[in-house]
Amino acid sequence: MPLLTRIRGPRDLDRLSLEELDQLAEEIRTFLVEAVSKTGGHLGPNLGVVELTIALHRVFDSPKDKVLWDTGHQSYVHKLLTGRQDFSKLKMKGGLSGYPSQAESEHDVIENSHASTVLGWADGLAKANQVLKRDDHVVAVIGDGALTGGMAWEALNNIADAKDRPLVIVVNDNERSYAPTIGGLANHLATLRTTDGYERFLARGKDLLERTPVVGRPLYETLHGAKKGLKDFIAPQGMFEDLGLKYVGPIDGHDIEALESALARAKRFGGPVIVHCLTEKGRGYQPALQDEADRFHAVGKIHPDTGLPIASSGADWTSVFGEEMVKLGKEREDIVAITAAMLQPVGLDRFAKAFPERVYDVGIAEQHGAVSAAGLATGGLHPVFAVYATFLNRAFDQVLMDVALHKCGVTFVLDRAGVTGTDGASHNGMWDMSILQVVPGLRLAAPRDADQVRAQLREAVEVTDAPTVVRFSKGAVGPAVPALRRVGGMDVLREPGTDTPDVLLVSVGALAPMCLEIAGLLDKQGITTTVVDPRWVKPVDEHMAPLADKHRVVVTVEDNSRVGGVGSAVAQALRDAGVDIPLRDFGIPPRFLDHASRAEVLAEIGLTAPDIARQVTGLVSKLDGRLDGAPAEAEPARD
Repeated sequence: MPLLTRIRGPRDLDRLSLEELDQLAEEIRTFLVEAVSKTGGHLGPNLGVVELTIALHRVFDSPKDKVLWDTGHQSYVHKLLTGRQDFSKLKMKGGLSGYPSQAESEHDVIENSHASTVLGWADGLAKANQVLKRDDHVVAVIGDGALTGGMAWEALNNIADAKDRPLVIVVNDNERSYAPTIGGLANHLATLRTTDGYERFLARGKDLLERTPVVGRPLYETLHGAKKGLKDFIAPQGMFEDLGLKYVGPIDGHDIEALESALARAKRFGGPVIVHCLTEKGRGYQPALQDEADRFHAVGKIHPDTGLPIASSGADWTSVFGEEMVKLGKEREDIVAITAAMLQPVGLDRFAKAFPERVYDVGIAEQHGAVSAAGLATGGLHPVFAVYATFLNRAFDQVLMDVALHKCGVTFVLDRAGVTGTDGASHNGMWDMSILQVVPGLRLAAPRDADQVRAQLREAVEVTDAPTVVRFSKGAVGPAVPALRRVGGMDVLREPGTDTPDVLLVSVGALAPMCLEIAGLLDKQGITTTVVDPRWVKPVDEHMAPLADKHRVVVTVEDNSRVGGVGSAVAQALRDAGVDIPLRDFGIPPRFLDHASRAEVLAEIGLTAPDIARQVTGLVSKLDGRLDGAPAEAEPARD
């Protein structure tokens, strides 16, 4: 009987010998490769933390002790050891989340899948334990990549301030976030990794000196008293200890016995301790180890034996952007690129290969990236900062007060905008078109197809006196959606052939094919519809109000929150222009969305062609009834 099937909770680990624990680790790696290859998911990070997770659950008593995972994509092993071994629907509707989830288990404390936040959580939990006089332990697992984030160091500053407040910080050091970790901290950790520790030095010295008559023992005591100086000379972990943090390590992150010993010492210490563990991302799976780009950080469905993808999805939005960036780089020497530890995921790897001196990886530090971009623009360059839409939330203040206030020509490219689905609530890029509406001077583009990504990116980098934003979806890009003509800066995608059409349907971004489908369904109901793509959704085009005034009702459809989104901006523009006609705005409701496929999420929230067509048909029917003598509505109808 496999050992893994006997593990129903962390305390089942207590009965296993070291030899059985090693066997369990191998079983877990086999399970992960077989399971994740069928569903897709974060494979490489989890292969790297198998022994570390086993040791954590052997030493600490979860859920009484709180084990927190920064980012959380490396929590699959944690799920397996806490009774969740059905991975058949991983990241699918009704299945396990790809991150910790309070709804799944009492062992999951936080659901954060944005990096560098775990130390702040741990600081707060440790303070709560102190105030309430609890003896619970708090353990925060953070990667060397996440340690490049400023929030992590803000938290460390507070954690180190209380020398008697127990808190264990486990640094999972695999030299990578997505790609190899960069920066000064990475260099410091590399020094720790590649230098013999002073404990080993002292042990050898003690053995030699204690065999030396008369002077041996006094010399060893003197040597041991010089411990701090030796640390800085032999293994310069002084950066942590100067903060007031006890440092243990580096520890072989694949040696369960060594890990348990280090964690047990940290647990007993009674104050803040850093346990530095060296792990190998993708360990035990040769295809992952041979993937220099990101060690199979995240994979789709793959062949488990070869690691090759089962099917190709064709060109995606990200690659279209990446190719156009290379063309722009060849044409303009002032174009530079910024990434926040995600060079390949946001499509900048080709640009980096072509122009290595013109790309800057700031680490997991979106705030710094935005301010640095402002500096680059002020210095005469045009930076393009490519980032997931959900992560731009973290740099809002910098976009507002550093880039926009100073009228800096910075282009932000938002990948994975709108509903992304399987990565769950934290990764849906559903807030950007709402939060950016309030930024004065900012211009925001939502391309509908690959051709518009290329065209609008070029339009964006021509702007030198304000921030510009280009946002697009996740996954495969569909066929081109041609325009019939252009009104102002807007593309007309469909016209009904009548001077008095019923509906002006404002289509935002990648939802253009769905909006054309909606128009077709309305046509079958005898409702005439004009479909227009505004292209630049902020500011609202000055031709929008005159165009809307020729219709009986305006409908907006966007892959963004309805609260403060494009629909709200269009409604305000119509009011300002004195165009008093009903408007219905369709978008994402103001709630966190559970993980499922994009299509399933859109269906659940009613953002599908049949759902929208049905509601618009009802609205037009009410208007017809009002014209036949029914009382008028007091205010424009809003969905």
